[in-house]
Amino acid sequence: MQIRYFERFGVTEALIAETLAAALSRGGDHADVYFQHRVASDVGVEDGEVNRAHASVELGVGVRVVKGDQTGYGYTEDLSLPALLECARTAAAIADGPSRVAPARLHLAPALPDRYPLVRRWEDVRPDEKLPLVAALNERAFAADPRVKKVNVYLRDESGAILVADSSGRVVEDEQPMTLLFLSVLAEQGGRREQNGYNVAGRAGFEFYSPDRLDRVVREAVTRTTILFEAGPPPAGEMPVVLAAGSSGILLHEAIGHGMEADFNRKGVSIYADKIGKPVARPFVNIVDDAAPPGARGAINVDDEGNAAGTTRLVQDGVLATYLHDAISAKHYGVAPTGNGRRESYRHPPLPRMRATYMLPGPHETEEIIRSVKRGIYCANFSNGQVAIGAGDFTFYVKNGFLIEDGKLTRPVKDVNVIGNGPQALERVDMVSNDLAIDEGGWTCGKDGQSVPVSQGLPTVRVSSMTVGGRGT
Repeated sequence: MQIRYFERFGVTEALIAETLAAALSRGGDHADVYFQHRVASDVGVEDGEVNRAHASVELGVGVRVVKGDQTGYGYTEDLSLPALLECARTAAAIADGPSRVAPARLHLAPALPDRYPLVRRWEDVRPDEKLPLVAALNERAFAADPRVKKVNVYLRDESGAILVADSSGRVVEDEQPMTLLFLSVLAEQGGRREQNGYNVAGRAGFEFYSPDRLDRVVREAVTRTTILFEAGPPPAGEMPVVLAAGSSGILLHEAIGHGMEADFNRKGVSIYADKIGKPVARPFVNIVDDAAPPGARGAINVDDEGNAAGTTRLVQDGVLATYLHDAISAKHYGVAPTGNGRRESYRHPPLPRMRATYMLPGPHETEEIIRSVKRGIYCANFSNGQVAIGAGDFTFYVKNGFLIEDGKLTRPVKDVNVIGNGPQALERVDMVSNDLAIDEGGWTCGKDGQSVPVSQGLPTVRVSSMTVGGRGT
């Protein structure tokens, strides 16, 4: 067996095998070892001046031992055998029984998909190539509109890899790039100030920043900011809400997706705990969690337990089909893992987590959906929100939107709060367009103190009734 990436750090088959043997020394049902290396670089420009330049390196290993539903975990930045054995024995303390036999030999898993091919690796991109990119965006944002008074540009890139080896003898290595570009704008008009921004992210190299994508970053950041001068508060009350294609998927992710993660259901916390095989939406509603969108921020070739990561159909023709599983929850439910065991870093054990979560296209046209609304709100993009994961109650803040009157988008609105319940909102989705867009933003999902990169998307969707908070009439 040939270890490719981590061989440079002294990681050998013998080192892994001895660590797994120590992890199983007290009778755990399962053990795995997770190596991670990550090199990150940040550069920022504010009003033409570099205000941030930073690099960081992470290298470490985590050892997990599972006994029933219990997990023991230890981690270290020292990759020497004594440190790994100590780490493994710490994790093994969760169990108390006779030693289990470690795998006789390790084997590489079958070849992984190639969902984030690189043209230019970040290791090969010099700082003097990154600075002109962010400086040019700064200049272009100022030039785009005379009302722009302040600009911030931030670029982050990451390169590195993971290696997962488990007590079945399986070994998986995966190199995982990432990049994020954020442009924020503050504009002033008639003594009023407004601020907004736009960002793009993906598992890609320097080639990600094509002229078209950079044009879009500037255009969207400036437009989303300056339109706020025309915007007013929305009417308040119960009304139809149309969610725009793309970033409105944040509502799907937060208010519905988390409730479909298996650990919440195994513990009886989620409202979906008894809903497998039951209708949860209209027959034309289909929701997937997908590891496969090429180059997406939430794409993965393999999950952080070494399990194959593909496409999981959560809602099929309106019926809840399955949950998002890691190995522990899959064993509990007697099903195969869905490739959703994810962790923030080697310092954390894996949990069931989303990857790229979106609703599939439906039978309606976007214009048809808007025409169907006599009086309501069109939500263009969200900035933040709060969700009670168990029940699915939520409040989301809409940064940009429009009033819908007599089937037409009319005046822009801002300071919109959309309030509701995720499962109830899913039941009230009564029109789904065919214009699915997976948002390219730098979304990060938090759960149990861990953050992981995700993607989300939505076609244009009508929810028949939601509570809109505003000051208008």
